[in-house]
Amino acid sequence: MTNLEPTVTPTIARPKAGFTTYAEKLNGRAAMLGFVAIVAIEYLTGKGIMTWLGLA
Repeated sequence: MTNLEPTVTPTIARPKAGFTTYAEKLNGRAAMLGFVAIVAIEYLTGKGIMTWLGLA
């Protein structure tokens, strides 16, 4: 019987750009900070974000 397991384990280089774990964590944290900032602006001014930006 022949041994079907590979003799060499491939090494996969980590990507330097794109959907990396670090980029996704950073994006999520930025989104959370942005959401909290918008809620704080609406609470402090008493107006919605669209009104604050002059779009409504």
